[in-house]
Amino acid sequence: MKYRYIGKSGLRVTPICLGTMTFGSQADKKESFKIMDKAYDRGINFFDTAELYPVPPSYKYAGLTEEIVGEWLKDKPRDSIIIASKVAGAANGWFVPPIRHGLTAIDRFHITKALDGTLKRLKTDYIDLYQVHWPDMTVPIEETLEVLNEFVKQGKIRYIGTSNDSAYGLTKANEVAKFKNFARFQSIQNNFSMLNRRFLDELATVCKKENISLLPYSPLAGGVLTGKYNQKVYPPNARFTKYLNHKNPRLNAQAARFLNKKTLASTQKYLEIAKEYGVELTTLATAWSMNFDFIASTIIGASNASQLSPIFDAFDYKIDEELMKKLDSIHQEILYPMG
Repeated sequence: MKYRYIGKSGLRVTPICLGTMTFGSQADKKESFKIMDKAYDRGINFFDTAELYPVPPSYKYAGLTEEIVGEWLKDKPRDSIIIASKVAGAANGWFVPPIRHGLTAIDRFHITKALDGTLKRLKTDYIDLYQVHWPDMTVPIEETLEVLNEFVKQGKIRYIGTSNDSAYGLTKANEVAKFKNFARFQSIQNNFSMLNRRFLDELATVCKKENISLLPYSPLAGGVLTGKYNQKVYPPNARFTKYLNHKNPRLNAQAARFLNKKTLASTQKYLEIAKEYGVELTTLATAWSMNFDFIASTIIGASNASQLSPIFDAFDYKIDEELMKKLDSIHQEILYPMG
């Protein structure tokens, strides 16, 4: 297994990270254990979770994923596994999280409460990488970083990162960290796939110039890049099938972003290329995500252990220059299918 460093940190991680947001909803505890066992046995040492998981978020189940991961983790050598988690972002933006009565902020109070809860649920005394789940546009970044820096000094957090952030937000935060001599964001966790290449517009340059790692999530575009939605009838138990039929308008909008004429047309073309090269599209899409030098580890997810094999095949699949040009040509033909 080859390892990569996250940013300028001492965290050496596998090129694939196991995301856990399905644990407790789409995957029960028994299946979640099977998924984690299969990943661990394959050599994966990097697991990503959040206080808000599982998805879709709810007051009833928030924190359940961390409890499942914590129970699985307790009989493993703790320093053999890199654990990443996240504090829920601010409630003043696109989403009000069903946690702490919908009043979340990235301030001292909420970071402290969140971290204490995460450590308890994961049954550990430290988090390797603690991330802001999404930015807070009200609380000054100086306050956020000061609190996180204190927890780094206390040893409760090894390194910090951000998520769902912008080029401005990432640059601003790390310039403040430099000026104040605080711990800086070593990573950014954003959506990135063959269907969503927005990261390449600006953020990729920031990461390369400042030695910050992208930890891309949704490399399969929420399952769209498996090809399972390119059928006459969507699979009934698939995530976006459920989201399209959900009463929550935010979930409806999310499904429409991932499932539209442009994304399905692009996926069909990627399916044809995958067939030409004799590889599953799941493998190809995962390998594509792992192919960039600013990426430390690609976050994948599963609702059952059987879904992992074609993903893990990406460890050994190499994309040559000719194939990359063909994949890029699809994006040039159908620009920004997810908007």
